[in-house]
Amino acid sequence: MRRLRLIIGLVALVAILVGGFVLRLLWRAGSFKTITPHFAGECRLVEGPMGAEDITINQQTGLAYISATDRRAGFAGERVAGAIFTYDLNDPAARPMNLTPRADLSFQPHGISLWTGNDGHDVLFIINHPPHDTAPHDNTVEIFDVYPGGLVHRATLTDPLLVMPNDLVAVGVDRFYVTNTHQYPPGWRQTAETYLQLSGAQLLYYGYGGFRVAVDDLVRPNGVNVSPDGQRLYLAMMTDRTLRVYDRDPATDQLTFRNDVFLNTAPDNIEVEADGTLWIGAHPQLLRVVAHRDDPAALSPSQVLRVTPNGQVDEIYLNAGEQISAASVAAVHDRRLLIGQILGNGFLDCVMQ
Repeated sequence: MRRLRLIIGLVALVAILVGGFVLRLLWRAGSFKTITPHFAGECRLVEGPMGAEDITINQQTGLAYISATDRRAGFAGERVAGAIFTYDLNDPAARPMNLTPRADLSFQPHGISLWTGNDGHDVLFIINHPPHDTAPHDNTVEIFDVYPGGLVHRATLTDPLLVMPNDLVAVGVDRFYVTNTHQYPPGWRQTAETYLQLSGAQLLYYGYGGFRVAVDDLVRPNGVNVSPDGQRLYLAMMTDRTLRVYDRDPATDQLTFRNDVFLNTAPDNIEVEADGTLWIGAHPQLLRVVAHRDDPAALSPSQVLRVTPNGQVDEIYLNAGEQISAASVAAVHDRRLLIGQILGNGFLDCVMQ
């Protein structure tokens, strides 16, 4: 009888611990949040790019660059080439224009970053995830020079350190930081890393000498960007629901942790205005993104945050997913706000009041 009571007690203790862990996971993922949609402005859906996951804008020209990959088709086993689009914010009748119409199936772009040199020349850096049976590389960074006539490919970079690259930010014509969201590639270890919220992911740096680890032992880093003067680096920490801030030495590219800004949501990509204001696409109910991936009818709420350089956080846009689901990026030019999404067709073009 004593042994039976001991077993029952141990089972009850395990059940309490497991239940507590699950509740904590659901709470941190925002599963219990109430979504009250709001936005001070008007939005319209611009169709065309499938899975417009990342958007960046040249603030001098008003041209937006959009990274698009039909991820839902990929999950279904279909092969569709991804694309980089441009969208002219100066043209009221603008439509997305494919800059990579001859891309093959190995082109599956993800995060992007635009570097504009002192001479005005633009360079576009792109995370690429080639399918294993269409290219010799697992994950790559593709670098393109931007000309009025389109993109000219300059280089393909790859390294074993690029385990799960997600986003990157250029800090020079041939230097950048890139996030690895996980320590392990897709498989059971990555699943355990995700749901057990284990550390081990990295921020990488590429420069003279190739790739190296810039920051180690992270938990699910996602978007990355730098301040206009290059002296701050920002990391979107999805699981921790924070914006991590580092001081950066532009001369050496070395980073020193400064502080965390609590966002109370799962941040995705980060865009930065010329005045240093950050715009972040976010997932207020993170687990709904998985449901939306598996079923387009299962909507995933979308959120846009504005964060000032001094750390003030304002929620600018919130929607239950009817306008756009699983928003991953928010890019601003004057009063225009472009909101991209991970999976669906097109992006929102909004005018803020």
